[in-house]
Amino acid sequence: MSCTVERGSKEEALRTGLKEALTGRPPFRELAYELIDCSDELLPDLVATARKLKEQFKPGIVSYSRKVFIPLTNLCRDYCGYCTFRRDPGQPGAHTMTPNEVMEVVRAGERLGCTEALFSLGDKPELAFPEMRETLHHLGHNSTLQYLEAMCELVLRESNLLPHPNPGLLSAEWLHRLAAVTPSIGLMLETTNESLLARGAAHDNAPDKLPARRLRVIEEAGKQKIPFTTGLLIGIGESMQDRVDTLLAIRDLHARYGHIQEVIVQNFRAKPDIAMRDHAEPTHGEMLRTIAVARLLLPEVNIQAPPNLSASNYEEFIDAGINDWGGVSPLTPDFINPEKPWPHLRQLQMRSERKGSRLLQRLPVYPEFRSMAAARGGLLETKLLACSDDRGYARVAA
Repeated sequence: MSCTVERGSKEEALRTGLKEALTGRPPFRELAYELIDCSDELLPDLVATARKLKEQFKPGIVSYSRKVFIPLTNLCRDYCGYCTFRRDPGQPGAHTMTPNEVMEVVRAGERLGCTEALFSLGDKPELAFPEMRETLHHLGHNSTLQYLEAMCELVLRESNLLPHPNPGLLSAEWLHRLAAVTPSIGLMLETTNESLLARGAAHDNAPDKLPARRLRVIEEAGKQKIPFTTGLLIGIGESMQDRVDTLLAIRDLHARYGHIQEVIVQNFRAKPDIAMRDHAEPTHGEMLRTIAVARLLLPEVNIQAPPNLSASNYEEFIDAGINDWGGVSPLTPDFINPEKPWPHLRQLQMRSERKGSRLLQRLPVYPEFRSMAAARGGLLETKLLACSDDRGYARVAA
């Protein structure tokens, strides 16, 4: 009987913490540890609280970015145990896109009403592969980042799309340079657990995934007032407490600089041709708990979960506190998870409306961060104003 009383007292304390969260007092670390691993009995209270906080933040809406996915190069010097995107030179599928290939995708995206060109690429492959150095030489550039900068500028200058790059680790100089040709930049923190760089772990032989290095990039982006997308990848060997620690690290940087426009909660998916092929995937319940705790810890930050990486009941993520679906393409596949197609946009709209949320198309930079991005002036400001409506969402044809 004493165990029953103890368990009841613990859950009552957690419910008290949830009530306090609704008054603007986010849970402290130890309480968040308990909530993210809560019982099935408490889960409805957790998600209900998260949904109320989401409605306080952005009532009645869920957004998405209509994008084209541009895999600028899939050569990468890191070897992550869960990645199917990266290639070595000479491997089947290894490819670096030419400017003509980039613009062909961009033009097709324009015809389908896209407003984002999402650039994904390996981290500084020229440092590992002479073949990439030769490719860059033929393209007229000295580094992958210099080529990315040129392609972002080309998209900005010659299309109606806005670029959003995910280029890996960046110096202060490169953050500054890319911010001149793109309204927002992304880098997944993934986790603060350094033990995942150990032999046989998810980040074995992936030195660019050292959490301290990634945190420095996110902090420098804050110092430069660059709207920034980050997030966590769950199910790669981290603990439930690690997920809280990662969210708190992001929260601390946002509290200091106010630049985190979006936090992604992304779930690991096993694939037959990765080192982690036999690793367990996060359950739907784990996703609900992690999203809900993210909302409690970050009540006024945009929280996103990719709909294509989850089961048919992904709309329940709205109940858990998300207010965004991320980038969804009517044209290009998810090159990171090619076996998981995007939901049709009409289906996404119906699923969202079923949960009481109107689906709105946004730009790669969120409405409340448009002025931060536009402050750089020049062509970037001009294009931002031309692409957005009076609320800061994407200007769409009637």
